[in-house]
Amino acid sequence: MPSFDTVLKADAVELRNAIDQTNKEITGRFDFKGSSAKVELKEFDITIHADSEFQREQVLDVLRNKCTKRNVDPKFLVEEKVEKMSGDKVKQLIKVKNGVAQDDAKKIVKAIKDSKIKVQASIQGDAVRVTGGKRDDLQATMALLRKDMDDLPLTFDNFRD
Repeated sequence: MPSFDTVLKADAVELRNAIDQTNKEITGRFDFKGSSAKVELKEFDITIHADSEFQREQVLDVLRNKCTKRNVDPKFLVEEKVEKMSGDKVKQLIKVKNGVAQDDAKKIVKAIKDSKIKVQASIQGDAVRVTGGKRDDLQATMALLRKDMDDLPLTFDNFRD
């Protein structure tokens, strides 16, 4: 039976490269001279440090641009609340989506079942496995998910024939 996995994970290497490029651009820009603005990555948490709210917005904009250029969808970045530090300094935590959440997995399964395509979908941990009789049905399911779940940057792995 042909099958594939629907997953939600960013390319860790490209994400690291995007953050390194962001830090490099920040240190080279004239409007950031003498500031302590920086971006850090720990596991799947990105922390932005900046001297002001305006600088934080600028750093976030640079980060999004670098992610886009490195083919990391900015939809992976989930912004948390901005924290005030001493003086005007601010810090913001950005979570990187990793794995399909349970409620999102249920939406995916429901969309597949409502489509009447002859495939079966099952939730397997943080992925959704789709199996079907024909390769064409699986490709139609991929197209359906790309169209219907545009708020999630889904990828399709482990395609078996």
